[in-house]
Amino acid sequence: MTSRTLILILGIVISAFTLITGLALADVGYFGIFEPHFQSWGGAQVFTYLLILALLSCFWMKKDSHTSGLSAWPFIGLTFVADSFGILLYLFVRARKSGNEAIMPA
Repeated sequence: MTSRTLILILGIVISAFTLITGLALADVGYFGIFEPHFQSWGGAQVFTYLLILALLSCFWMKKDSHTSGLSAWPFIGLTFVADSFGILLYLFVRARKSGNEAIMPA
């Protein structure tokens, strides 16, 4: 996959996620997004799953930042307040910076 294709795909995903997030915020507000996760064990399981993925992504971004030359801290901070946006933007910026290199090292 070329860097241009990856950047395009990530741009589409970020745009779609921004639209969905904007609609959710307009409908229920910031804390309303989290509320359903505390109303049942199933919701708590999904919330915990997403939290684990976000934390693992932060560890990956920090480790990867040494090889990519990016500072991971702004993206880690964004991940703590806006979850997937931090991770998606890190991947987007990394893809733009890396040119034709693969996004995920083997």
